[in-house]
Amino acid sequence: MTRVVRMLHRPLPAFVLDLVLVLVFATIGRATHEHGLTVTGVIGTAWPFLLGTAIGWGGVRLLSKAWPLEVGPGVTVWLATVVFGMLLRGVSGGGIALPFVLVAAGTLALLLVGWRALLTWRSRGGAIP
Repeated sequence: MTRVVRMLHRPLPAFVLDLVLVLVFATIGRATHEHGLTVTGVIGTAWPFLLGTAIGWGGVRLLSKAWPLEVGPGVTVWLATVVFGMLLRGVSGGGIALPFVLVAAGTLALLLVGWRALLTWRSRGGAIP
């Protein structure tokens, strides 16, 4: 196993990666819609989803006593990120149009579940070209 793969088997680096990926999601969204790439703008867009990610991590830990480092628990983190992110976005005055929900859900699934799937594949001997 490579050093990065070993590192992502630990909760803190994995949690930080999830948060960074949510920030990447918000940054891409702001850039795509030409809303400006300021730190406050990105944080303003990302905060509901960051909180949703933290809720997902806490929920997995509370209910299973495990860390969400694998695909199954990662799906729970993804769902919490999308559901709580959209709810918080809606109650704070942000838009939650169906196309946005679908794009956000797909993008966040790719990011939050995708790295876990790659990690699992790599841990089982899969080579990264």
